[in-house]
Amino acid sequence: MRVIRLAASSQAAAHILLCSFSLFSAPCIVRAAAPTLDHLYPVALQIASTNSVAAIGKFDPWPPKVWVDAAGIVFNAETNSGKFSVEIATNATVGPHLIRVFNGQGASTLRFLIVTQEPQSSEQEPNDDFTKPQTMDHLPVSLNGRLDKSGDVDSFAVTLEAGQTLVASLEAYTLASPMDAVLRLVDSRGVQVALNDDDGRTPDPLLAWTAKSTGTHVLQVFGFAYPAVSDVKFTGGNACVYRLHLARRPYLHYTLPLGVQRGARTTLRLFGWNLGSNLEREFEFDGTELPAETREVALVIPVFENVLTVPVGDGPELIEAEPNNSTNEAMHIDVPCAVTGSIEKPGDEDRFTFAAKKGDALLLEVQSASLGFPLDARLKVEDAKGNELAKKDDRVNADPALDWTAPADGAYFVVVGNVLHRGGPDHLYHLSIRRAVPGLKAVVASNAFTIEPGKTNEIKVTVTRLHGFQSKLTVSAKGLPEGLTLEPVEVPDKSGEVLLKMVASADAKPFSGAIQIAVTETESGTEHHAISELISSTTDNGVPQGFKKLVIESTDQLWFTVLSAPVQKPEAEKKH
Repeated sequence: MRVIRLAASSQAAAHILLCSFSLFSAPCIVRAAAPTLDHLYPVALQIASTNSVAAIGKFDPWPPKVWVDAAGIVFNAETNSGKFSVEIATNATVGPHLIRVFNGQGASTLRFLIVTQEPQSSEQEPNDDFTKPQTMDHLPVSLNGRLDKSGDVDSFAVTLEAGQTLVASLEAYTLASPMDAVLRLVDSRGVQVALNDDDGRTPDPLLAWTAKSTGTHVLQVFGFAYPAVSDVKFTGGNACVYRLHLARRPYLHYTLPLGVQRGARTTLRLFGWNLGSNLEREFEFDGTELPAETREVALVIPVFENVLTVPVGDGPELIEAEPNNSTNEAMHIDVPCAVTGSIEKPGDEDRFTFAAKKGDALLLEVQSASLGFPLDARLKVEDAKGNELAKKDDRVNADPALDWTAPADGAYFVVVGNVLHRGGPDHLYHLSIRRAVPGLKAVVASNAFTIEPGKTNEIKVTVTRLHGFQSKLTVSAKGLPEGLTLEPVEVPDKSGEVLLKMVASADAKPFSGAIQIAVTETESGTEHHAISELISSTTDNGVPQGFKKLVIESTDQLWFTVLSAPVQKPEAEKKH
């Protein structure tokens, strides 16, 4: 066996790793099936390490070839089917990566591999019995685990001192693992002291519990099938992989304000667990060099065990000033800005007044549930007389947003409340208001295509013009191999679908690789890449878009396979 690395073309940022092997010659071509990839286990690997990784799926023949979205990650096929030795270089990019396996017949679904700075531990079976748990002798720890059979429960022993808080978080849903995970903490007698199945941001759990006395506790991991099935029982299987994070040192929960300003420095007050009396409670975030397209940023503070993602706004980050329930008490704000507030008690409504001119196109957004808070927010716009002009209860992630245009010059009010008429100090929200900027979004329904020599395949691209975007556009393909042609197509003046026809010549050679679909502004030459939305192409659980939050949610690296030309049987053979 030999491993060959192909250099990526100048038109694609992806790197391809090919694992080739010898075949005995045969009188005709036998078409194998395209490989499937359900998951990798372990799913997280430390930088500058080499690890044995199981590829969970179907691979006939073995081995398939492997594509990775960045350099520095090398898959070497082992002798046993489904096993790879994966090398993570010292210069590999830390964070989530997209992985795809492929052969001459097509490519698998995209899956994830996480590259980390910190060491990774592994779950050790058997650990089902809480009286015989796997001991976590040091914290913090980041651990790769799997519920590998139906009814599986993984148990981990953790020692806590009196007054110390254990913070346990788990990733499964965001990795597209087919389970709805639960964290349960029991004492030495098996008595439950804490339980969590949803951290608020995603269906993945986060559990924080403070020990009343020094001793050992057992954290248990189990889950239910996702999508849900009628047979309610603990789930398990080779694809039910997860990452478990355990910490008992400072852990960041949220900041005030909840967001940061682009182009400025923002002073943040820090809130979390295990902060102690000597820990600095303020942090200055430098947003002076944040790019214009950045809508959120990872907040990295060395003393904390975790990284917190916070919203990025175009204007000052303000704190709500009470009372502001009525129009005559409304807090004045200017556009653009963002306000951190809270629905402090049941029935509370917060009002903010701003000035707008006729035709001003504004984007108003509330983030709360997506930041881990229990507020089911309602968003309204009212005129100076209190008449309701627009409202939104929620969208896919349960947080509301409005795309609103002022009907006349004047003062307006934006109102935040709770659909459930509940409130409390933890019902925090981040309200942002900014001017709508013209733009576009281009989405491809699939991220993998095949074609036979002499045949045609169609690629559907949905182009949406946002906020009055009017430039003339053409859609074309980049990175096509010899033998494949695609004529550029003009985009209609209004949003809609564009159908691209990919034509393979009769003598087109076999090809497997990444291409891109480009949407180009005719006059300026500015290029936008069409994306495939991974959150809309995964399992549907009866809710819009299936998995609504993943570690990577889209890609512009589309896969194309040109199949081998079928072998024509000799005439003499046809007569028989």
